[in-house]
Amino acid sequence: MPDSIVDIHPHIVSADTKRYPIAPLFGIRSDWSKDRAASDTDLIAEMDAAGVAKTAIVHASTVYGFDNSLVVDAVAHFPKRCAAVGSIDMLAPDAADVAKDWIARGITGFRIFTGGSTKGIDASALDDPRSYPVWALCGERGISICIQTDPSGIPATIALAKRFPGVPIIIDHLGRPDFNGGPPYAAAAPLMSLAALPNVYLKLTPVVLDRLRQAKADTDAFLGKLVAEFGAARIAWGSNWPNSPGTLQEIVAEAKASLAPLSEADRDAILGGTALRLYPTLNN
Repeated sequence: MPDSIVDIHPHIVSADTKRYPIAPLFGIRSDWSKDRAASDTDLIAEMDAAGVAKTAIVHASTVYGFDNSLVVDAVAHFPKRCAAVGSIDMLAPDAADVAKDWIARGITGFRIFTGGSTKGIDASALDDPRSYPVWALCGERGISICIQTDPSGIPATIALAKRFPGVPIIIDHLGRPDFNGGPPYAAAAPLMSLAALPNVYLKLTPVVLDRLRQAKADTDAFLGKLVAEFGAARIAWGSNWPNSPGTLQEIVAEAKASLAPLSEADRDAILGGTALRLYPTLNN
């Protein structure tokens, strides 16, 4: 296993609602953020117990909307361990200026949340020209953009990847592909179509492993195919903690077990190496 495990998908929530007001995107706060809330210090403690060296904390849109203050402050508290992935209104007239302000405050990646636990996914505005200034800015700055979507967002993702080849695009939870039907996983063709785009990366999370189990799919066969199509250098692991239940140590153990059939080099890339290229400030 790699010397430095890097987690690119935990969330944090503060008990201080005065400093960090609750204002969830779409107006509905996620259940996990109420039932399993965890602070930045909680996260660091979990990382230490699980052997996770560094992390890119993903802003909790279903708690704080577009206010990224909590993840920015977490990086200030733990600058050697954390990077911050924020969210903004990509379609706002001043979106590029807002993005610059957050970058100046410490954001090193952005995420587009088209839906999830509190709202059905709607990718209709993903490839909206109003968002292009932010995409162009991220290309200039070498900043990655995560996309939270399902297969309906794949066509727009392809268009964006081609239009902005300098932006690393990370697909959260592999874009929730359909694993039914077994090898050669023809139902997951929309996901596999992204392999031809060198700036598209995949985020492997417990959500993916859960979906594989639910579909009674062969996890070893699917992950082997995924690595064969994309290469491990374009796949990074994220815990989804504390949204996904269990301790971070348990989630890491599950990830290691799932990746065990791969080569050591591929495991190292997925559990750390790819993340350090996507979020280079974590190399400091």
